[in-house]
Amino acid sequence: MYVLKHGIKKNPEKFWALPDRIFFGYGACHILAGTFLGHPPKGGFYGERIIPGEGFSGNHIYVTNGVIAFDYHGYSRRERLLQHHKRGWAAHSAGWHCALERVDFDLLDTAELNRRKMRGPDQYLHDPIPRARHFL
Repeated sequence: MYVLKHGIKKNPEKFWALPDRIFFGYGACHILAGTFLGHPPKGGFYGERIIPGEGFSGNHIYVTNGVIAFDYHGYSRRERLLQHHKRGWAAHSAGWHCALERVDFDLLDTAELNRRKMRGPDQYLHDPIPRARHFL
């Protein structure tokens, strides 16, 4: 789990300058997931979202086929990814809890993302999709 210094996500230059794993792990996970789903290595993958309880941070989107998951860490078992995420946020914020939701919207559509308080691809300093393709 990465915790950035206050204000970095709001500074386009500093946010863009982060290393890829931090960039896609803290603020652009949905871009990585949406890019992955554009050319998945095998069928059956879909987006899944971790939605923190009211008043907590920790939103995260990754792709999974129900058993295997992929995010900025690379491939892992889905249960391991969930345990890691929950353990990290619970250590950071007492009482942290979340719900899981299958993604039913386009992860690269700005309007859909903005409705859910996430940035669209055209709202970063540069286009993050080529960066995500390179990371993949």
